[in-house]
Amino acid sequence: MPNSDIQTIQLALVAAVALLMLVQMIVLLAVFFVIRKAVRSMREDLEDLRSSIAPIIYNTRDLLTRLTPKIEETTGDLAALTRSLRTQAADVQSAANEIVDRVRRQASRLDIMLSNVLDAVERASVFMADTVAKPMRQLSAILASVKAVVESLRTVDPAAARSQSSRAHGDKDMFV
Repeated sequence: MPNSDIQTIQLALVAAVALLMLVQMIVLLAVFFVIRKAVRSMREDLEDLRSSIAPIIYNTRDLLTRLTPKIEETTGDLAALTRSLRTQAADVQSAANEIVDRVRRQASRLDIMLSNVLDAVERASVFMADTVAKPMRQLSAILASVKAVVESLRTVDPAAARSQSSRAHGDKDMFV
């Protein structure tokens, strides 16, 4: 009977393996149904999402199709405006540089002219001072000498004449 024990054990093992395979098949079948249900649910959610997003995508595509020429035109206009502004800025800079250069030249000319005028005024004042002061000193000296001569001729006393002539030389109120 040792043979029958081995056969019984083998039969029990085959039955156990068959039972385990049946359980595995049931588990795999349950997993299949769960996954199939999840796929259906995801497909429905995806269809809902697609139906809600599709109009937005189509509207956006339509909007971009309509706006693309306008955006390109605006970009071209902005580029032209930028070029124009650069040109005008360069012109303004050139004009400003020219004006500043002219102002510098005129200021230099004005400085030279004022220096020449002031030099001429100074020379004229020196000339006038020399021209008027020198004859006035000479005239003052002549008048003092005439006065001394007249006073000496008026006085009979020579001692009195000397005292008056010394007073005439000390007189500080002379006309200049």
